[in-house]
Order: sequence, then structure tokens, then C-alpha cells
Amino acid sequence: MTRVNKFRAAVILLLIIVLVAGGTLIWAKYSRSQPIEITLPPPPEIRGQISITGAVNAPGIYLLKADDSIADLLQAAGGANATAHPDGIELRVLSADEAEAPQKINLNRAEAWLLQALPGIGQTRAQAIVDYRQRNGPFRSISEITNVEGIGTDTYEKIKNLITVVD
Repeated sequence: MTRVNKFRAAVILLLIIVLVAGGTLIWAKYSRSQPIEITLPPPPEIRGQISITGAVNAPGIYLLKADDSIADLLQAAGGANATAHPDGIELRVLSADEAEAPQKINLNRAEAWLLQALPGIGQTRAQAIVDYRQRNGPFRSISEITNVEGIGTDTYEKIKNLITVVD
């Protein structure tokens, strides 16, 4: 091998050593950086309203919280009634449109204390509704409430969108 070839081989070998050493130093410097910390947001809390119907003592719409169990929801609805069958209870989470609609009071099942929540219905009128229902049987339409003593068309107009007559 000639002197020039030996010189070229030495220069190439030196360049290779410099590149490997430099790459190793750079890799060592950047590979020891701090670990990246990733934090995930907590899971969304389930909230809303749930419709509970079927063989429960107080069917209706109840607030749903993240830690509620089915047993908690059934307890909120007054528990299963005497005729309850495991297939007779329905739980349904309401959509945003349904949740915004006010819950209607069933004239055929509501007790006097619940009827008092209606505008223009106090303790006396609420008891008159219960008495009318006991004497005449269940209401067949919501307009029949005007037959109850003390409830006229003005009161009916205030409450007609808040009542129902489901059996």
C-alpha cells in the first residue's frame, strides 16, 4: 500500500471514530431526559335524569348521580310494589329533550301532597281531587278535573300541561 493510500485509510478511520463517538455522546445526552408525564382527565361524571316506571311505588323521573346503583334508584322510586316482577321495572336514561320537559303528575295515582305542587292547587283542592277520584273512579281525561269542586277553567289552563291520566 502506498503512503497516500495509508493516509486516506487513516483519515477515513479517524472520521469513523469521530462520528461514532459524537453520535454516542449526543445519544447519551438526549436519552437521559426527564420522562414525559401523561395525566388523563377523570372519567366524566354521569349525571342526568332517569325515568323509573313499572312495578314501583312512586314511578317518575329521578336525578341520576355517578355513584348511584340500581338499588339506590329503586329506593328513590319507593321500592318495588307488591305486584313487582323482576321484568316489570323499567329504567331509562332520558335524552336532553325529554329531561327538559316537566314531569307530569298522574291524577289517578298522585297523593294530595304531590297535587299541591301544581299551580293554583292548595291543600283543600288537592284533597278534593283525591276525594273525587275515590268517589268516581279514575279520571278518564285531564279535562275531567274541571268537575272537581273549586277547579275551574282558569286553573285547568294553568295545569293542563303538567297533568296526565295514566292508569
